[in-house]
Amino acid sequence: MKVKALSRSIASTERECSGDVRRQFRNLDATSHPMQRAREYQRAVTGAKLDRMFAKPLVGSLGDGHMDGITASATSRKALVPFVSASVDGQVRLWDLASRRKVAELNAHSRVVNGVVFDVEGQRFYSCGDDGFVKLWSASPQSAGEGGPLETWRTNGTFKSIDHHWQEPEFATASDSSVQIWTPERSASIQTHSDLWGTDDTVNVVRYNPAERNLLAHCSADRGIGLFDIRTGTALKKVVLRMRSNCLEWNPMEPMNFVVGNEDYQAYSFDMRKLDQPTRIYKGHQGAILSVSWSPTGRELVTGSYDRTLRIFEYNRGTARDIYHAKRMQRVFTVHYTLDNKFILSGSDDTNIRIWKSHASEQLGQRTSREEAAVQYRQALVKKYQHLPEVKRISKSRKIPKVIKKQTAQTQIQKESADRKQSNRVKHSKPGTVKFESERKKVVVKQVE
Repeated sequence: MKVKALSRSIASTERECSGDVRRQFRNLDATSHPMQRAREYQRAVTGAKLDRMFAKPLVGSLGDGHMDGITASATSRKALVPFVSASVDGQVRLWDLASRRKVAELNAHSRVVNGVVFDVEGQRFYSCGDDGFVKLWSASPQSAGEGGPLETWRTNGTFKSIDHHWQEPEFATASDSSVQIWTPERSASIQTHSDLWGTDDTVNVVRYNPAERNLLAHCSADRGIGLFDIRTGTALKKVVLRMRSNCLEWNPMEPMNFVVGNEDYQAYSFDMRKLDQPTRIYKGHQGAILSVSWSPTGRELVTGSYDRTLRIFEYNRGTARDIYHAKRMQRVFTVHYTLDNKFILSGSDDTNIRIWKSHASEQLGQRTSREEAAVQYRQALVKKYQHLPEVKRISKSRKIPKVIKKQTAQTQIQKESADRKQSNRVKHSKPGTVKFESERKKVVVKQVE
């Protein structure tokens, strides 16, 4: 009797050493796996459920917070650890993010602190407030609270915003009626722009462009958004929106784009080369947007609002990817991404600085290679089947406060009513006299050259 047996060489089945990748034998013939799509769909549903089950975005808070509502904060452009926050009572506090510990407490101003910013090297930071002072402080934990400010500058009126240049040792301030450029070496401003586009209205936000070193953007109380060149001291462009903008931030990876948070509960993304209409409208908030921050990758942005919530948007989608809220959290005045793109810092009117995950279900700490592969596989399946009803319903479900839910439903009814009214107006008017107008074209009211 003959006995035939399958035989393979040892080299084809065993690894030479423990570090080698295991050899996998798979039959890729589709006819051998008739239920593959059904299995993948079930795994996608399970992956979406697991993502929502492990969604715990709140990490904690920094120390005991402040004694009063937080109005301004800043992260260093060079390091992960230092963080500065300021409050209504004039106090400025320096924090160590790694240990969530307060490093220094400074009685910086006699009135509200409206802005703080680190310098280029991240070793010092500036603060400005309603008392009309700009002060320079050391960010070193050893000398932060010793000897008072390193330098002081004074102006008539109040400072509303401050920002530091991305490469040069200079900073810009926005005051009651002007935008001023300063250097640490001089006690007086080197440039003062007090009559921009024929108006001396209050400028409440000023920001340097990350790439164009002489380009400055600002928001003013007359509902305007303006660009001007500090090299020649000339105003470039200005547009007037329907309502006032409270915050402005440049995209760090695409410096021609910037986003503004508006009083009409929406954020608008603009291309500085074409300001006649926004490139994207970010919707969802039920209160004025008070702060906005781009992720270091430039692919996402987070907004903080008067409605006591944070919303995370992908740069090319108008609806929020996620919404964060807490039972005791009040109006959110400041938001920041950390440089590693893993956490979001928010400062609110309830005196607390909270730390949130940028991805709610992401596991903190180091993961094994198998865990990493499993997470990536689940995410890929959820993305593949995201258009199917069950996966879409689970992935997009969020528990939001009852007040926000009611306001959102009411806003939707109002929008449908306005659209229906415009449709009737077009239908019953003389052909060509009344036309539909896209929502983006309604945002900009006037352009000023």
